[in-house]
Amino acid sequence: MNNDDLIVLLKDLQALPKESEWVEFKINNSNPEKIGQYISALSNSACYHQKKYAYLVFGIEDTSHRLKGTNFIPSKKKKGSQELENWIATQLNPRIDFNIYEFEYEGMKFSIFRIEPTRNTPVSFKGVAYIRIGSYTKKLDDHPEKERKIWTKANKYRYESELALKKVTDKELLGLLDYKSYLLIRYHTSNY
Repeated sequence: MNNDDLIVLLKDLQALPKESEWVEFKINNSNPEKIGQYISALSNSACYHQKKYAYLVFGIEDTSHRLKGTNFIPSKKKKGSQELENWIATQLNPRIDFNIYEFEYEGMKFSIFRIEPTRNTPVSFKGVAYIRIGSYTKKLDDHPEKERKIWTKANKYRYESELALKKVTDKELLGLLDYKSYLLIRYHTSNY
């Protein structure tokens, strides 16, 4: 995502009426354990609610939704001797994908964790699965009806229906495809 895309995403998330089960706002809470729990909860909740992504946003005040900025820079944070992102990823099971974006807007710093929903298996952090109930992070074990629904969610993700690249010119697209081989094979097979 480029800086313009991140600013649009930030404004879209800020415009939500409140935090949700798939969006959490923070200012500077950089506790690695809490971040891992949030990622587990947000991924599980995004699956439960069939959202494409969940978001953990640093720099938006959760009560007022005012842009405050953050002094939390995930790429500079470590847990022990490991970078934060790597440490969190190794504590998740299954290891879902998440991206961390750091950027500036109107002279303030922001960090957005974009988290993929789990696929049919609840995500646990350090052996414990979490879920969002409203704007609260809770243990998934305490909500068996939600856990059961995550386990039974039909996998609606289809690789074939997803975009491989966005904003690609015709020339760039043709450079990525081996269309000449395809056309050559079509030509030879049509002559039989």
